[in-house]
Amino acid sequence: MRTVTVERYVTPLREGGSLPAVVEADDLGMYVLKFRGAGQGVRALMAEIISGGIARALGLPMPEVVLAELDPALAQTEPDPEIQDLIRASAGLNAGLDYLSGAVNFDPSADAVSQDFASRLVWFDTLVGNVDRTARNTNLLMWHRQPWLIDHGASLTFHHAWNGAVADPGKPFAPIAEHVLLPRASELAAVDGELAGRLTPERLRAVVDGVPDGFLAQAAADREDGSLADPAAHRAAYVRYFESRLADRGRWLQGAIDARG
Repeated sequence: MRTVTVERYVTPLREGGSLPAVVEADDLGMYVLKFRGAGQGVRALMAEIISGGIARALGLPMPEVVLAELDPALAQTEPDPEIQDLIRASAGLNAGLDYLSGAVNFDPSADAVSQDFASRLVWFDTLVGNVDRTARNTNLLMWHRQPWLIDHGASLTFHHAWNGAVADPGKPFAPIAEHVLLPRASELAAVDGELAGRLTPERLRAVVDGVPDGFLAQAAADREDGSLADPAAHRAAYVRYFESRLADRGRWLQGAIDARG
């Protein structure tokens, strides 16, 4: 993953619960910055990195995810006390998504997508446990006449109370019944083999390697038993989780198919 340095806070995106913001970085690029000091904590940033990396590995349209170095001194130029506190609490590395200038929110009643795309997206969201792709909040943008995936901070729900064990990797993902594109996902069984084949152990390791040691350490710090304290073991646990979920995917895939029916 690339690392950029935030040079200017442009504007908050107040429709997001964690108050993300559009920022300008030292590479002259614009990014949607997700703050490690926001209420969802560092695990939401880890979910952005891991789920975003898996989406790109599957060939889904996903903005580039970068690490973004944030200087707390930028808080001095912001008049809003809430934003000042957020910037100061997020000093150091954060996560950012390439800002798709001119993109508009996906409208399921007006924007058409193919059954192939819908099936691939539902398969992916079932794999990563993404609860936030509903008609109320699609987390899809239309950009250059194509749907783009954004905001995966609510995925990987398993890791918020996790010691690295993989208890039931084939468990169906019940919230998929609310997925905005589930009615169009008629080819789940047809795309399954190809998508699973893309996620080799080497590819999964490459994705998880993008998570900084500092994020892993912060996520493990609240566990009194000391599990996952070693960053290498922590990364290996994520890889093991996805390998197990892919190996036992028959149940959760059938769960998505049944939910559609």
